[in-house]
Amino acid sequence: MKRNFDLLTLGEILLRLSPPNNERLVRGEELNKQVGGAELNVACGTALLGLRTGIISKLPHHDLGTYVKNRVRFSGVSDDYLVYDQERSARLGVYYYENGAYPRRPNIVYDRSHTSIGKITLNEFSEEIYENTRIFHTTGITMALGQNCRDTAMSMMKKFKAGGALVSFDVNFRANLWSGEEARVCIEELLPYVDIFFCSEDTARLTFQKEGDVRKMMKEFAGEYGISIVASTQRIVHSPKIHTFGSVIYDAKQNTYYEEEPYRSIEVIDRIGSGDAYISGVLYGLLSSNMDCRRALEFGNAAGAVKNTIPGDMPSSDYKEIERIITEHQSRGPQSEMNR
Repeated sequence: MKRNFDLLTLGEILLRLSPPNNERLVRGEELNKQVGGAELNVACGTALLGLRTGIISKLPHHDLGTYVKNRVRFSGVSDDYLVYDQERSARLGVYYYENGAYPRRPNIVYDRSHTSIGKITLNEFSEEIYENTRIFHTTGITMALGQNCRDTAMSMMKKFKAGGALVSFDVNFRANLWSGEEARVCIEELLPYVDIFFCSEDTARLTFQKEGDVRKMMKEFAGEYGISIVASTQRIVHSPKIHTFGSVIYDAKQNTYYEEEPYRSIEVIDRIGSGDAYISGVLYGLLSSNMDCRRALEFGNAAGAVKNTIPGDMPSSDYKEIERIITEHQSRGPQSEMNR
């Protein structure tokens, strides 16, 4: 069966407003406007690497919705499955992000209650969508946006699975959206439908009460829920501006773990979206290589690491840049400072 998309994602698209440089929300007078959202970030990163992606979402039918639609198109992501809220109460979710500098941490303020995504329903999409992609991806953020979003996302996961797509899910826990217990109960219900699972080590311990080292926890997830691939990022925050980034991937069918030397001493410009960029690299690696987890690890780590150096939510690295970063990361010899 021909599928028009390699990846479709479901989630809220947000307006991001940030004070320039390291200014603070409590005193700055200016805000820079950008677009982001976990699922859009993933679709964008995978599109940049060369695959066809789209996002399923609902936007307000006014100028801000048009601005978002234009940014989606500019990022190389299809807007075929964007639907629009015609009501006068339609609104776009907003979040305010303040950069950190040691010892001050980054800060986020959400304004995303009663937004248009909360009205999204299955009957806004034709049944053909469920047989039109190789992978469907969504996150715990979407599940946390209210019962209607949760019901819609769960139903879509089941329909995409029945339509032959692989289902990818990122826990992406946000304590200011729901409690750990709410997240655990909801996610444990959906995990039997998941093929590719992204969960950090801290979330596995704190939200799912897993014990032992990261490999043991990943294997437990795979065994308990029949998940094929489990991935966990490994981030060390030395300061807001210096991080180490790597990951572990477990292939349950091969009973094999994949790791590599992490990216060390990353000069962090903006960490928002780096986990999403990692997922985009992993999904690209799997889709472009007949599910090769080694390739997925390499592309995921490189995409996640380099996104930390880029302002804004969405990645901007294409295949050529990521391939070069992987090659340099694996090289043990001298490297040229100039590449032109």
